[in-house]
Amino acid sequence: MPTSLGLLLPDISAESPASVAERAEELGYDAVWVSELWGTDVFVQLAELAMRTETIGLGTAIVNVFSRSPAVIAMAAASVDRLAPGRLTLGVGASTPKAIEDLHGFEYENPVRRIHETVELVKAYLSDADAVDYEGEMFEVADFPGLDVDVPVFNAALGPANRRATGRVCDGWIPHNIPFEGLSDAFEVVADAAREAGRSPESIAVAPYVPAAVSDDETEAYDAVRGHLAYYVGSGEGYRRAVATAFPDEADQIANAWRSGDRAAASDAVSHEMVRALGVAGTPEAAAAQLETVLDLDVLDRPMLTVPRQADDDLTLRTIETLAPANR
Repeated sequence: MPTSLGLLLPDISAESPASVAERAEELGYDAVWVSELWGTDVFVQLAELAMRTETIGLGTAIVNVFSRSPAVIAMAAASVDRLAPGRLTLGVGASTPKAIEDLHGFEYENPVRRIHETVELVKAYLSDADAVDYEGEMFEVADFPGLDVDVPVFNAALGPANRRATGRVCDGWIPHNIPFEGLSDAFEVVADAAREAGRSPESIAVAPYVPAAVSDDETEAYDAVRGHLAYYVGSGEGYRRAVATAFPDEADQIANAWRSGDRAAASDAVSHEMVRALGVAGTPEAAAAQLETVLDLDVLDRPMLTVPRQADDDLTLRTIETLAPANR
């Protein structure tokens, strides 16, 4: 059973991210992870958190591998590590065509190959090499020295090909929208690739998102997680396929409703069983019991509590407090 639980830093209007991170440290969370899509830079945020906290781990969940070069990602990670030595985990991912093409203006080409080469090159740049030389299909670099910092690199992989890349080159795996009971089977793809590459699967941490909401009103808690799942299933094909491994009919219904613009219908199509399989929701006692069941899964190493964006400030703070390691 994992002895730790991280927190994906939520957006709370009444509090600054740094104050939430400070509170998370007091509550016993082992790490705060920061997301990035649009509006704020993840490494700038982590630099502030590094200065405002003392021991809690810091993580990116996630940095996409299209909008920054491997050298820029490595420089940013090394800069945060110098502010908080040994506390950073670099979570990367391929993101989605919508984010890469419509926000950043890049073509979403060969995402798995780009993950593989980016991670290899970032790890080389973070090493103590006298000079990094690399020749791949996408990147060719030479002559610059390593930055000599120890930062593990995790990959947010869903499909089998991306999971194989995780096994070949990454230090950890960040799954999302894979039913908890299916994580062990899904990890076997990672493990097989690791063995083929001469690596130990036991060296690869598993750090899943755990969508969670706690309220005295069970319906309010479930609706928050329903909205979270509907957003991901509807807006990303990889997420839809991941959910469809256990809930094929529901996943199609959610995706079709979301893509037609009927967000309410998409959320309503998320069944009670889906919420229980993919998240934690309910009254304080019920949610705490559900979380313990998830944390009992042997495959988990560094789960991260994820309060849905659909939750208001009160629901978010209640969830963080109730499910904190210090209060369970």
